[in-house]
Amino acid sequence: MARSLVLVLVLYVLVMAAIIVGVDLAFFRDRFWERLAVNVGIFLVFAAAYFRFLRRP
Repeated sequence: MARSLVLVLVLYVLVMAAIIVGVDLAFFRDRFWERLAVNVGIFLVFAAAYFRFLRRP
């Protein structure tokens, strides 16, 4: 059980990182503040989804 949870969390973090890097390269290459704001927003969405669906009660 614990191994599968670790695997899910590792995949979750890898997907989040891939989305952040993809959005950075596709849309915000030379815009620091917009890029930072979008990265924080993406992180907050992933954090909210983690606390809603993946965290154990």
